[in-house]
Amino acid sequence: MSWYKPGDVGFAVRRQLVDLGHGARLFFRLLTTLGASLKRFGLIRDQIHFLGNYSLAIIGVSGLFVGFVFGLQGYYTLQRYGSSSALGLLVTLTLVRELGPVVTALLFAGRAGTSLTAEIGLMKAGEQISVMEMMAVDPVQRILAPRFWAGVVTMPLLAAVFSAMGIIGGWVVGVLMIGVDGGSFWSQIQEGVDVWKDLGNGILKSIVFGFTVTFIALLQGFDAQPTPEGVASATTRTVVVASLSVLGLDFILTAMMFTT
Repeated sequence: MSWYKPGDVGFAVRRQLVDLGHGARLFFRLLTTLGASLKRFGLIRDQIHFLGNYSLAIIGVSGLFVGFVFGLQGYYTLQRYGSSSALGLLVTLTLVRELGPVVTALLFAGRAGTSLTAEIGLMKAGEQISVMEMMAVDPVQRILAPRFWAGVVTMPLLAAVFSAMGIIGGWVVGVLMIGVDGGSFWSQIQEGVDVWKDLGNGILKSIVFGFTVTFIALLQGFDAQPTPEGVASATTRTVVVASLSVLGLDFILTAMMFTT
């Protein structure tokens, strides 16, 4: 409307509402593409390889070093109370409940999310998306949907790898380096970790984060200005918005899961 000026508060609010509505429509449209995307599973498979395999190194190495740190910190904390045998349980619960899904999502946003945003943004800058629309090819179905579902599938797998490497790191430090009894380390894990309450909640978190981070990355790339500066700005927004969204959702999900 012509009476809105760029400096008005109303104009800014109206623009945010328009952007929110556009994002919501795109998200629900992507959800409806599951059936059609499964018929072309080769596209999803290629994106799973691109997002998952190329992120595997940073996820595995990060999980291992996080396990090293928690093995040290956990041992010296538990030793004060004579409970060093519970080191394995402490490391495992910390990883599968919180650090595994959250840190994996943050790393995924920084590595795979920025890659998706830059790829889609460059396709838009090169007018490839416009050409597809002129040829009656739906870019949401052909370009966005396979990457969206690949991100949703990849995130829980990477979170599982992160947690597994972290547990191994805690075992290396606690058992091999410090001298905690190996039998106690593993038996505490078997007795104290609940499959549904602990592992299940961690998997649910990673799935939610997969939806969130992948969608934000695709939305920023799809709405990026078709210029080098626009693509760079969209890539930066992906990291910031995805990271804040993951941390906020983690608080909400944790409050819902562990306070009932």
